[in-house]
Amino acid sequence: MSKGQEAPQNIAFGLLLATFGAIAFSGKAIIVKLAYRYGVDAVTLIMYRMLFALPIFALMAWWASRGKPPLTRRDWWGVLGLGFSGYYLASFLDFAGLAYISASLERLILYLNPTLVLILGRLLYQRHITRYQALGMAISYLGVLLVFGHEIGLAGSHAALGAALVFGSAISYAVYLSFSGELVKRLGSLRLVGLATLVACVLCIAQFVLLRPMSAALVAPEVIWLSVVNATLCTAAPVLMVMMAIERIGASLAAQTGMVGPMSTIAMGALLLGEPFTGWVAAGTLLVIAGIFVFMRGR
Repeated sequence: MSKGQEAPQNIAFGLLLATFGAIAFSGKAIIVKLAYRYGVDAVTLIMYRMLFALPIFALMAWWASRGKPPLTRRDWWGVLGLGFSGYYLASFLDFAGLAYISASLERLILYLNPTLVLILGRLLYQRHITRYQALGMAISYLGVLLVFGHEIGLAGSHAALGAALVFGSAISYAVYLSFSGELVKRLGSLRLVGLATLVACVLCIAQFVLLRPMSAALVAPEVIWLSVVNATLCTAAPVLMVMMAIERIGASLAAQTGMVGPMSTIAMGALLLGEPFTGWVAAGTLLVIAGIFVFMRGR
């Protein structure tokens, strides 16, 4: 096969990886909502997710560390801080918020993450915000407010609490992205993700041991299987797929392909959870996706 034929095929494979990765990431909210039907709480559920994900991320960290120099004390402090913010706190707040809001609204709030990174960059590093970026942010936040206003009318104050928790999750992950650049350059993205997620796994398991009696680990078999799916297909697999996609098509195109995420969450929410798909949800989703598209064009 010639190089001219290999390039389009490589791009097509990268687009497929990015698409499936975005859909798999989106499935996490659906799995969590299904597990909540069996009476489990966020502390126990995230413990099981991280327990099953721990061997995968340990293998990832080991593989990416082969032949590399050991981490310095400064590196370890960075890994600990990023693991706490980006994978432990962000994940726990997200799981807690999903107990109160729909999977569709959760995905739309998390999709605002690039705008939060920009806001943090403005506050921390005085980075400039272009007119296109400001316009994109205004459109996307209007879309979230549209869906939130509709949901709070149905669920009341619980929706406000859930949205606040998920928004806190998005902020926590934006902090991770804002401060991870230097460590990514030194350690590499795969090694950093493996080590940071290992930190999060240990913290989530320790949180359960400290806050819950061991009898709380006795959950319905469905919760165990859903947690296995969450740890593998909705956590580890999409991380690898998106990284492989970025290698083939670049971060910008991979991020744009990720726009299928909110739509797939809404579709799965309607089919698997029976969440209503109303005109308000459709309009809000279109506004969020359009806003993020305008935002990314202005970068």
